[in-house]
Parts: sequence; C-alpha cells; structure tokens
Amino acid sequence: MSRESIRQDRSAAARVFRSLDEVPRDFGPSIAAIGNFDGVHRGHQQILGAAAAEAQSRSMRSIAITFQPHPAQFLYPKEAPKLLTFLPERLRLLARTGVDAVLVLPFDETLSRVTAEDFVRNVLVGLLGVRGIHEGANFRFGHGARAGVNELRAFGEEFGFAVQVHAAVHVHGLEVSSSAVRSLIAEGDVRRARWMLGRVFGVRSHPAEGRGVGTKLLVPTVNLARYEGLLPGFGVYVTRLTVGSRCFQAVSNVGNRPTFEGVGFGVETHILDFEPVDLTVETPLTLEFLLRLREEMQWPSTEALKAQIFKDVVRAQRYFRIDALRQRDSSLR
Repeated sequence: MSRESIRQDRSAAARVFRSLDEVPRDFGPSIAAIGNFDGVHRGHQQILGAAAAEAQSRSMRSIAITFQPHPAQFLYPKEAPKLLTFLPERLRLLARTGVDAVLVLPFDETLSRVTAEDFVRNVLVGLLGVRGIHEGANFRFGHGARAGVNELRAFGEEFGFAVQVHAAVHVHGLEVSSSAVRSLIAEGDVRRARWMLGRVFGVRSHPAEGRGVGTKLLVPTVNLARYEGLLPGFGVYVTRLTVGSRCFQAVSNVGNRPTFEGVGFGVETHILDFEPVDLTVETPLTLEFLLRLREEMQWPSTEALKAQIFKDVVRAQRYFRIDALRQRDSSLR
C-alpha cells in the first residue's frame, strides 16, 4: 500500500467495522490497541494516540478493537457497571484519537470462548496483519481473561509483532481508569472526573414525555428521558444543555425530588438563558455536568425550595461569568 493512499485514508473519519467480515482482506499491516475503552479517558487517549502515531511513522494503518456489548454486561449482567459512554459516543471519541479504523466485535458466547492464542493468530495476525500492539499494564484477554501483557509479548515474539505496554496516566495525583471515573461520577465529583476524562462528563438522551415536550418548549425546564448509562450521584449541578444545535446554560437536579412526594427519580434541568425552542421526544439532548453545587435535600415547603433554587441559579450564573473570563484570559485558567 502506498504512503499516499494511507495519507488519503487519514484525511477521512475513522472507518468502523462491525464484524470481522467487514474488514478488508488487505487492511494490514497495522498497529492495534484492544480494549473496552469505556469513557475514552486520558489513559485510553494516550494508548490510542501512540498507536496512531506509530502507524503513521511506519506507513501502516492504526485500529482500535473494542466490543459491543461490554463483556461484563454479557457475562455478569447484574453486576456489570453502568457505562460512561454508549457505542455511538464511544466511536466518535475513538475517532478523535487519530486511529484510522475501529473494529467493533460483537461480544457473545462464541467470542467469549475464543482463546488468547486463537484471537492473536486468527484476528490480530491473520486478518489485521498486526505489526505492533499498544496496551495498558492491566490488559487481559482471551477465554476467561486468562492472558495478560506477558502472554501477549510471548505471542508477539512467536508471530512477529512488538508490544508496547503503557504505564497508567496520573492527573493531579490520581490514577486514571474507567472504574475511577465511574466512582467519581457516582459520588458527584464531576470536577475530578473531568480531569481524568480530559473533557466534561455528559450524557446524550432525549426529553421525557410530558411537561415541556410538544411542538415548542415554552418553559425553561426539561426532563431527561429514562437513561440506562451512568449518571452523577444525587444532587444539584451547574450544567450545559444542548438541544439540537442550541446550547444553554443550566442548573440540573439529579434525584428523587423528595420535596414532592411520589414524583420519583428524574433528571430535571432549569435553563438559565432560556429562549423558546422546538422540542419533541425525538429531539437529541446533551447534558454536560460542570460542577456539583450541593446534595439533594427535602425542603419543608415549595417556597423554601424556590428560595434555594434562586440561590443555586445565582451560583451557577457566577460560575458561567467566571468561566467566560477564563476563556478570554488564558492567565486565569
């Protein structure tokens, strides 16, 4: 394959293969990274970026190999963690790391029983023509997750590829991992989760049916539809809500809204810089969590709740003013 054709491939978005059959027989030689990549956090970004850089320097293609569903969701559905990113968002974030392609392997009973050696022989070497692999030190693969980086290195010596093992990334003294990000978000610490992710944590969903959903949103409140991924711990947050192509400053409550008996769990967002906007149950929403203001509380009356909401709004507006100043003056960042 010519250098020119590879450069042209890189000018386009990353290609996505959703099965082994979709991978062109002449895809290789390639440099690969394998993982669930939930969240595509800074550690993932380092590994994938290094794979992409090596591929470019060697005039090869780079590929991220991931799984759908998450293996834990298939093997241990009751104990599996809530996901940070669903597949469409994960693919978008993986493409941003610079890899040329993403292979999404359907994780099922058959794949779960493939041995590490067969995976290396048939997929990595036989199909992808792998010449180099980048992984984190905790990487496990093959039936029963019995193989790790030591076994991978041994396979590399046998089949002719190099293995580069990356040390964990640390940010402000914190070791970055998907489980660590999940823990921080579950605690409501979206600020430190942002450090680890390298971006604001957000969820993509749609409006809930009911109040505020019709041909036009005429009140500054939006309720998020039922969401199966990870949400921040109960509390009140400074947020940013994108409705279609419009982005609004907002304050969001995550929780059971205990002041109103029987309402139940919900994610309710109050838009600060509100303007009427078209909204249906199909309108895409992105809700980004910028800062936790306080825990969720039960108030003795709706008047007391309204007074607290006013205080929350004032704090949120102050956050956005300071953030705007920081964006204009790099010395304040």
